[in-house]
Amino acid sequence: MSFDGIMARAITAELNETVLNGRISKIKQPYKMDISMTIRAERVNHQLFLSSNPNFARLHFTSQRYENAPEPPMFCVLLRKHLEGGFIRRIEQHGMERIITLYIEGKDEIGEKQEKKLIVEIMGKHSNIILLDAGSNTILDSLKHLPPSVNSYRTILPGRPYIEPPSQEKADPLTAERDDVLRHLDANQGRLDKQLLQAYTGVSPQITKEVIHQAGLGSVSQVADTFVRMMEDVNQLRFQPQMIVAGGKEYYSVLPLDHLKGEVTTFSSTSELLERFHTGKAERDRVKQQSHDMQRFLQNEWQKNKKKIKKLEKTLQQSENSLDYQKYGELLTAHLHLIKGGEKEIEVMDYYDPDGATLTLTLDPRLSPSENAQKYFKRYNKAKTSLSFVKRQIRDAKREMNYLDQILQQLASASPGDIEDIREELAEQGYMKRKMKKGQKRKKPSAPVIEKYLSTDGTLIFVGKNNKQNEYLTNKLSRASHTWLHTKDIPGSHVVIQGEDFSEQTLKEAASIAAFYSKARESGSVPVDYTLIRHVKKPSGAKPGFVTYDNQSTLFVTPTEELVLQLRENEKQHRKEQSRQES
Repeated sequence: MSFDGIMARAITAELNETVLNGRISKIKQPYKMDISMTIRAERVNHQLFLSSNPNFARLHFTSQRYENAPEPPMFCVLLRKHLEGGFIRRIEQHGMERIITLYIEGKDEIGEKQEKKLIVEIMGKHSNIILLDAGSNTILDSLKHLPPSVNSYRTILPGRPYIEPPSQEKADPLTAERDDVLRHLDANQGRLDKQLLQAYTGVSPQITKEVIHQAGLGSVSQVADTFVRMMEDVNQLRFQPQMIVAGGKEYYSVLPLDHLKGEVTTFSSTSELLERFHTGKAERDRVKQQSHDMQRFLQNEWQKNKKKIKKLEKTLQQSENSLDYQKYGELLTAHLHLIKGGEKEIEVMDYYDPDGATLTLTLDPRLSPSENAQKYFKRYNKAKTSLSFVKRQIRDAKREMNYLDQILQQLASASPGDIEDIREELAEQGYMKRKMKKGQKRKKPSAPVIEKYLSTDGTLIFVGKNNKQNEYLTNKLSRASHTWLHTKDIPGSHVVIQGEDFSEQTLKEAASIAAFYSKARESGSVPVDYTLIRHVKKPSGAKPGFVTYDNQSTLFVTPTEELVLQLRENEKQHRKEQSRQES
């Protein structure tokens, strides 16, 4: 389900309840289409996330930590100039549209009060974040520019007046009464849910389908009564944030969607729901965009190695067949006395055949009998050398494919912050060139940031998401007595349980994390090996992240995203509690 007008009303109410009159202390632009704001209200810091991502546009509070970009974009610099230190005095939704405005009171350079508007338009691919001067309603800047050549009616550029998106001329569902709804419905046309969708603003197809479901097989009057009753819940802010998994798809809503008949998870707030639904999907979308060139390059290299192995195996077969040349040389040597000179072939007794069969050998009439024998031995030695070389080439190509498989798996489960680590590793290994901007200096390597999870019994679990993290976690961060886990013969992450005293449940949860961050993420009953760190070694000259281990045991688990997210949330809550106690 999309972010509709009802969802916008729910999040607007949550913002008003939480950060009204709060002070904006920090603004970041962690990604191209996203803004993060720290707002202090009632002595508590709240992180507000605003996104104009075409696929995942939204607005909600978040528990995620976002880093400052090395060089903040111009729009971020402008927001800091005008909004940092300002107070949020009003938060309004435009009717039932997916447009939310934050009215922010601050001071200009000479200390005079000024008011700015930050407008968040959540409209799919047309989503945008726009900063206005409240007095003149003039655009100061926006995350996305819309020149006259693209839209002559509504130009979004600095200095232009702000014009709202064109109205769809639909009725307001919050003021609808029973008779109003009946005037918009025609039982003879059928598809009453579509008629409601076309008549009222801010409602999504899922909501109108739910209206029909709750009305049952009743008349148009019952449909109207149901719609009015549901909109009364929206008007009175009686929301039930929930996510529904039905038919293999995920949906979210702040109203019950009983018609989907799926597994329902409820949330304590609209923000919690939106963060749970969108964060992982938005991250994967960003990773896909950032790593598209790497993904294509790695897949091409994998295919090249596959073709190379096919050719080498053909050469290997030919070389193995040529090993018979030693036998031919020995047989010819044994029959040299039969050769008079000038023959093109000779029939000899095959002493290696138990039946004593004969064998015809080809001769070069220009060579002496002994030179013909030496020619066979030379061909044998060449085949033997070729055989050794080809086997080594096949072995190297297979190792290369395993390494590329590992990197592709890491890209599939990477967070946006992991991409540069992987790109740097590929540059170090000579696969890709470093992307360096003009005048940019290469950064000194720093210790990788390792993701942490907290098991049900309160034990910390560490996860390496790429080879740099894997090597740091296994070789430097962990102790010899810690427990190390990895999927058996399957590319995946290194996982370490910190400490020595933990439950069987923690071991299973750590194994589930290892299976989830592996190539077998979608499989059931995934084999996961575990052993102590002291039994894990990196061979000299091995590729990054490659290790050998022994004294292992194996358990089988079926990974689930819900468990991994829950264990990650456990660690976040634990960290918050520690911070609260320290302060």
